[in-house]
Amino acid sequence: MNILHLKYALEVEKTESITKAAKTLYVGQPNLSKAIKELENTVGFNIFLRTPKGMTPTRKGKEFLDQARTIVLKFDELESIYQPVKPTTQRFTISIPRASYISRAFTRFVKTLDPQKEIELNFFETNSIRAIDNILETECNLGVIRFHTSHEKYFLDLIREKNLQFREIWLFEYVLLLSRNHPLADLPVITYADVLDYIEIVHGDLTIPMNQFSSSQTAQNLLPVSKRIYVYERGSQFDLLCNVPETYMWVSPIPADLAERYQLVQRKCKMENWKFKDVLIYPSGYQLSSQDQVFISELFRSKDEVSSIHYD
Repeated sequence: MNILHLKYALEVEKTESITKAAKTLYVGQPNLSKAIKELENTVGFNIFLRTPKGMTPTRKGKEFLDQARTIVLKFDELESIYQPVKPTTQRFTISIPRASYISRAFTRFVKTLDPQKEIELNFFETNSIRAIDNILETECNLGVIRFHTSHEKYFLDLIREKNLQFREIWLFEYVLLLSRNHPLADLPVITYADVLDYIEIVHGDLTIPMNQFSSSQTAQNLLPVSKRIYVYERGSQFDLLCNVPETYMWVSPIPADLAERYQLVQRKCKMENWKFKDVLIYPSGYQLSSQDQVFISELFRSKDEVSSIHYD
């Protein structure tokens, strides 16, 4: 039995749901269910009654949770008394793929900071391998990695090998980002063959170590495109897209107001197996700070907004 498991149980009692508690605690649902089961095995009785309507404390569970609440309150009180004084500098570091919805989340996060205190933020836009390395080699505690679903096993194995925790953000299909004046913008259906005559914009440092995958697996940088512009930051991609109508780009869905600002449209393209995942990663055993949790909240808020947009 440990204090963390007691806090987990109290959150489940509060929300009456493993799913809701996991979201609040930023813990994977399977891990939370396992922790509650371990706690029940330790005390020797069921703390919760599991019903279709949710998690309800048993009679003995209610007594146990009342005691647990007292213990947790005393522990927090003791910790606050003897915890070293925290520096006032607001620090945050993260490595992410180049994704506008994540950049939007970061901007919103920055707006929550106290401008009267010192601020030290590091925001790296890079590829998935570099994001993992940044966590292992620097003081970067949070990262978001992106991979094609055919590469999922490789990346999840790598995460476990490097002793990192992870949480899936979302599974999505790339959309085509085009100028409103692009010749394909008004087509009722766009196929991959339609885009081959146009100029693709692609981030130049997204190369994946392809020797890790079989030759049958497809990555974006292996698609047979003869016209490409490689960029290394997001600003130039928008300038190119809105000023050179013959260009296009594969992106995760972007905020609607950002597309409007640059006079761009987002269109689905008929392609098989064009699904990607964004996954949040951080060191195993790392305790998420309050600022980490604020950013993560904004991250999922931004994701929910772009995932609900209707794309033509």
